[in-house]
Amino acid sequence: MKNLLFLTLVAVAAPALAADLKLPAVHGHRGSRGTVPENTLPAFEAALLGGADVLELDLGVTKDGVVVVSHEPKVTPERCLDADGKKLDKPVAIQELTLAQLKKYDCGTLLNPKFPQQIEVPGTPMPTLDEVFEMVKKSGYPAAAKAEFNIETKIYPYEPELSPSPEEFARLVTDVVKKHGLEARVMVQSFDVRTLRAVKKLAPAIRTSQLTYESLVDIVPALKSSKVDIWSPNYKWITVEAVKEAQAAGIKVAPWTINTKKEWDLAIAAGVDAIITDYPAALMEHLESLKTAKK
Repeated sequence: MKNLLFLTLVAVAAPALAADLKLPAVHGHRGSRGTVPENTLPAFEAALLGGADVLELDLGVTKDGVVVVSHEPKVTPERCLDADGKKLDKPVAIQELTLAQLKKYDCGTLLNPKFPQQIEVPGTPMPTLDEVFEMVKKSGYPAAAKAEFNIETKIYPYEPELSPSPEEFARLVTDVVKKHGLEARVMVQSFDVRTLRAVKKLAPAIRTSQLTYESLVDIVPALKSSKVDIWSPNYKWITVEAVKEAQAAGIKVAPWTINTKKEWDLAIAAGVDAIITDYPAALMEHLESLKTAKK
């Protein structure tokens, strides 16, 4: 039913967008996954070049306690080559590798067949969170000066060996954020509310975002109980009613991962606060065209 309600926006989205609607912030998903291998420094640079408001990325932790950027808690054969440029036989847990060992993998050569626009960046290692912050600080792209960061703790209760405890994970992440003085520009997201609660205790100024995959009954009371600032649902489950209810409770809505103009327009018509996309430059161009149409 909720999917159906979302899809009924198709008929009204185009005329509604001509009205005085707010336009959402743009989150570059894993940087600019649609055009550059995900979660690499070149991917984040591409997102900044395209004007993204927020860099969205995922976090793991090495054996020696360094916070690194990876969607999976493992180095996978689909994303990285070994130090000799060869295909991996099997995934290797990041928690089993020191940073020095991890940096030997090439995570920029392999292209994702789901994204035909991707261009390879051979020899690119997995970055640390510290390196991402440093890159943005030194960047000459205009978007970098105000860019925010939406960072996800990749933690699985059923596989505790793949990550630190929620409390330790939160401490490691907040330590890096505080080191760079970026509390006001960072939001931490997770499917696991334990890390979100731990982050709030350690750094109240950091916003927290609850990720959800499927529809949840009475989601707003659950969000309020978790004391999160943002709700980040699978875009297929958002409705105008759900968005308005969350916003009325002071909770912003940032659905993931939306990649077509039709779906962008549906989300905008629903009144979302942000859109997470694999194509941040294209979404920025689309929003500019909508601004022009309003004039």
